[in-house]
Amino acid sequence: MKTYGDYLSGIFPGQKVQKISIDAGFTCPNRDGTISKGGCIYCRNDSFSPGYCNSKDSVKAQLEKGKKFFSRKYPEMKYLAYFQSYTGTYNKSIEELSKLYEEALGVEDIVGLVIATRPDCLSDEVLNLLSRLNEEKPVFIELGAETSHDDTLKIINRNHTWEEVENTVKRIAAKGIHCGIHLIAGLPGENREMILQTIKRSVNLPVETIKLHQLQVLKDTLLLQKIESEELEIPDFTLEEYLNLCAEIVKMTPENIVIERFLSQSPPGMVVTPSWGLKNYEFMSKLEKLL
Repeated sequence: MKTYGDYLSGIFPGQKVQKISIDAGFTCPNRDGTISKGGCIYCRNDSFSPGYCNSKDSVKAQLEKGKKFFSRKYPEMKYLAYFQSYTGTYNKSIEELSKLYEEALGVEDIVGLVIATRPDCLSDEVLNLLSRLNEEKPVFIELGAETSHDDTLKIINRNHTWEEVENTVKRIAAKGIHCGIHLIAGLPGENREMILQTIKRSVNLPVETIKLHQLQVLKDTLLLQKIESEELEIPDFTLEEYLNLCAEIVKMTPENIVIERFLSQSPPGMVVTPSWGLKNYEFMSKLEKLL
């Protein structure tokens, strides 16, 4: 099974590469009222934002803090500037976006950009900008799709469609930009067959990577409120069931597509369920043994 590290090694031969997350003050169209408010019902941005990631600091300052954090263990490490928080192509002019991305690429030891965004937030103008930057250093777009089922996308308050995902992936690929898709297993109302259907649809798109993780129910989220009020129900995967699901997903995924990860690890104090108590490497060891 080809790993994400193997994938990056093919793009950056002889270099160890690490993402550094950045909060550049973006928001999302399902937060600011453009298409809805409140954001995705499961989202807590602080559950995946490292301590050095603060929108009050400049892009360069955040990257320098991130480099200092990682370089203690890996002095020769190179880095990808990861615009992870919220939607990294939204609510800023093309001039502002260009300035942010160029600032990141200008920091020493930054060898590329990773931009997390939505399928409804990539205009032709933004794609042209990213295409130009991709000629200087590699640009990776991490497209939040979550599921291929439009009813679920409404339930979780994303409010884009799978058709938009398909069209946007094809537009990204046509520009020669590295494209990955982000998916969540175990969303409200979905069963194993629906999850596998999403995988099947995803691997038929021109994507290079899939970033998959289990749904985590976090404290202080609308998802938890809806579960407690019995308005929503989620699949209650055991660790064994999820491992078997991931093994099936590996079998379905062509060798030219890399699965970046299978597990999300929010701070334990935020997590209501599932509480499997595994680090990512421990999960991968179990999955490899199963495979």
